[in-house]
Amino acid sequence: MGAHLSEVQIASMGLEKLIPQKKHLGIFLRLLARSATGQPITIYSSHYKRPRKGQEMHLILVDAGRTRQLGRPDFRDSLKCIKCGSCMNTCPVYRKSGGLSYHNTISGPIGAILAPNLDMKNHADLPYASTLCGSCSNVCPVKINIHEQLYKWRQEIVKEGYAANTKAFGMKTMAWTLSSPGKFTTVAKAGKWFMHNVPFVVNNKFNPWYKQRDMPDGPKESFSEWYNKNNETK
Repeated sequence: MGAHLSEVQIASMGLEKLIPQKKHLGIFLRLLARSATGQPITIYSSHYKRPRKGQEMHLILVDAGRTRQLGRPDFRDSLKCIKCGSCMNTCPVYRKSGGLSYHNTISGPIGAILAPNLDMKNHADLPYASTLCGSCSNVCPVKINIHEQLYKWRQEIVKEGYAANTKAFGMKTMAWTLSSPGKFTTVAKAGKWFMHNVPFVVNNKFNPWYKQRDMPDGPKESFSEWYNKNNETK
């Protein structure tokens, strides 16, 4: 009623929402609903053909950084997103942290790709909020290579000098740890000991992750220990 009774109707949409022809609309609507909630078709869609006599209708196509993203060959496929939310549903990081932790309107893996395009400095941390497991790319109905773009954004952020010093130090430490099986085994054993005996080393006020979360119990044995034990019994 709000649209039909008003003398002037103004609607806005992102320019990436344009579709080639009217016949393609049904495909996108079914694809969106199935990928988001498993429904046959979404109920949140409105269709307007033309204004009534004596009324006006205006459609505003919003750019807001979209053409800039289009001009980036490594990231332009992110504009294919239909905002179904399937990448969020499957993302292990999003499921644990929640949408508000992304400090951006669009959260989850796809939001971590779109946000740096708007403000790389303020959103430099978002591409790192991913395990790069590739689950998001696997479930994406329009086949966006999400995890590859997240990895590419990390490279761009480091190149532009927006990576935090703590992040750079952490990556160097991780590279050193993973450089040999002996180092990895030693660090893993030390980490397990700390989690069992002095958990406050990790779970403290200096670690923002645990300010509103409970510390998980440390593993009883590592994967290597489990694997070796089971191999010995065979």
